[in-house]
Amino acid sequence: MIFETHAHYDDKAFYEDKSEVLKALEAGGIRRVVNIGSSFNSCKDTLKLMEEYPFIYGALGIHPSDTAEMDDTVLSWIEKESRHEKCVAVGEIGLDYYWPEPDKEVQKKWFIRQLELARKLNLPVVIHSRNAAMETIEIMKECQAEEIGGVIHCFSYSKEIAKIFLDMGFYIGIGGVITFKNAKKLKEAVSYIPMDRIVVETDSPYLAPEPNRGKRNNSLNLPYVIEAISHIKQISPAQVEEATWNNGNRLYRI
Repeated sequence: MIFETHAHYDDKAFYEDKSEVLKALEAGGIRRVVNIGSSFNSCKDTLKLMEEYPFIYGALGIHPSDTAEMDDTVLSWIEKESRHEKCVAVGEIGLDYYWPEPDKEVQKKWFIRQLELARKLNLPVVIHSRNAAMETIEIMKECQAEEIGGVIHCFSYSKEIAKIFLDMGFYIGIGGVITFKNAKKLKEAVSYIPMDRIVVETDSPYLAPEPNRGKRNNSLNLPYVIEAISHIKQISPAQVEEATWNNGNRLYRI
């Protein structure tokens, strides 16, 4: 059984054949999926997916790249809807300094506010951090995120940075990038991260693994991620699958 801990099946890339893709997942061994909200509209679509598909859970939150749309009304809506029995996290939230917009201070403000919301709701967080490792860590420490818990999604930093997140009790999300030939730093980090702290994800429709790099991603590609982790860890794919299934359930408290 495979636990897909981070996907975006509300994305426009799936508009034309979403039902066919989702129906194929269970037959392909994907038994649980957490669809992750990133904008106000995607959160609304995530709620619909949670209602329609028994194996789909959801996380509601505003991605750092969409924080310019945030206000107290949106935050209150997320708080209300996050009480849904199948909502398992607040996210994805965090910092993304790859692009110049939104303003860094805007991103920081709503990262903190959404961390505070997760604490209030007693839900874990799904954290997006790109080109902002130290700033992310600083805010997490200020907000005592170790008391909230969650996952660092699509981890892309060094094993030294991984240690900091691990010491705070966070899980580490590993996706298709681990299969890339040039992912030396990530492979070193995965070698270091304990198996009981790794969860697998696709970030579908993005970041498809080899041999499907550049194509639309979906959860049926997770066996490639599992195989890559098994090679690094020198254990069987079945062991990786079992461990990450258990880790995903612990992470999301299912």
